[in-house]
Amino acid sequence: MTLARVQTRRLLRQVIYALVRMIYRLRIQGRENIPRHGAALMVCNHVSYMDALVLGGACPRPIRFVMDQTIFNSPLLRWWFKWVGVIPIVSERRDPGSLRRALDEVSAALANDEVVMVFPEGRLTRDGEVGSFRRGIETILARDNVPVVPVGLAGLWGSWTSNANGPALKKWPHRWRARVTLNFGKAIDPLMISKASGHEIALRRYLEAQVRSLKSEAERGGHPDD
Repeated sequence: MTLARVQTRRLLRQVIYALVRMIYRLRIQGRENIPRHGAALMVCNHVSYMDALVLGGACPRPIRFVMDQTIFNSPLLRWWFKWVGVIPIVSERRDPGSLRRALDEVSAALANDEVVMVFPEGRLTRDGEVGSFRRGIETILARDNVPVVPVGLAGLWGSWTSNANGPALKKWPHRWRARVTLNFGKAIDPLMISKASGHEIALRRYLEAQVRSLKSEAERGGHPDD
């Protein structure tokens, strides 16, 4: 990645953060848990189409988001997604070979000491709660043993970009300056969890439980970010 692109992404993060703070009353807990250097994988519950902007603005480091190919191909936003380094992903059934290409791109980003964000539920929540994590998270960590930062997001359920009271983006906006809380948990060594449990599915469930707990803490509030 060129120095110019790195600097541009940092500038964009600052702009996005300022916009997010204008739209929402943002609270951030545990930001010190984000590794300052080196590769890391973030996992977060998926509430709305604004999640990526809120996370991208709040994180002090640029994030590479893994995104569904259908959204990535949006005619109006594709150029933006490419510029900020979004990694598109689609099921192997729909496009043979595409999953491996996406995993290779994730591995390349982690090898470059970047932060990659995954929404392991694979879709927006339909009831405001954290859904079951899918197997893809285990596949990534089987290839790349990097620290995992669980994140709990609260406050966006009920917005027009969520599935509350009807499909996302298909209703009129009716909330302004809602309180949104991000709760970053301590980094987890996935290898230690897998060894302790003896099988990979326990790692997925462990991370899911961590995100659930962090979301519950976020719903109870915290200290406003300065």
